[in-house]
Amino acid sequence: MASSLTQTLLVKPEMYVYQIPPRQSNRGYRGSDWNLSNPDYTVRLRIVGEGSKCLIKMEDKISGEPFAECPVEQFPGPAVESVMDSSRYFVLRVQDGSGRHAYLGVGFADRADSFDFNVALQDFFKRERVEKEAASSPAPQLDLSFKEGQKIHINIGGAAKAAADKPRPAAGGTIGILPPPPGGSGARASPQPLAPPPAAGAPAASAGFSDDAWGSFQSSSNTTTTQGSDPFGSSSSSSSSSSGGSGWVQF
Repeated sequence: MASSLTQTLLVKPEMYVYQIPPRQSNRGYRGSDWNLSNPDYTVRLRIVGEGSKCLIKMEDKISGEPFAECPVEQFPGPAVESVMDSSRYFVLRVQDGSGRHAYLGVGFADRADSFDFNVALQDFFKRERVEKEAASSPAPQLDLSFKEGQKIHINIGGAAKAAADKPRPAAGGTIGILPPPPGGSGARASPQPLAPPPAAGAPAASAGFSDDAWGSFQSSSNTTTTQGSDPFGSSSSSSSSSSGGSGWVQF
């Protein structure tokens, strides 16, 4: 990593430590060969990243004094090995200041703690690998300089277009108003002239009435009604009546 600051990757308050026998064959370590119910030590775990190095530090739970330290160069690798018969136990290769190393068995009571242990180591080396790949293959530099004879064209057409779209006044100095479209909803029909009222004393036919629809009208002053034989047996009579008023008619 580019930074040399120390980063704390994981802290677990309790981890079991076992003194394990040497490996007898190349088949790997087995947790069942240890006395799992009676750990030799109980320590606090702290995983830190110092630059490009990862260290697994075991410390005393009460005083915080260093107990052992396991430098990890790659994971999975020879510094940290999982046992064959459990996911909660590992074998660490610890080193002292003089370079001597030994193998210790470690384990967790909770399976979630062993999962966090694996993930912390995997994430550290994954970030380290990505940063190394990015440093070894930098992104190509973009050449944005002008070549010889190269020209650019700048089109500032926004203001000119807005001025062209603005309506211009007519020759008389006022803006003309367009007539409504023919047949549109805004067109009005020209009003029809009203007919003059009929003159006083004019016959009803002049106002649009017909004698055929209402019968014949006769003035009572010069009308003579002749009744023939009455269908109910009354005698026939002839009467003439005159009315003093000139506006009465008889049906």
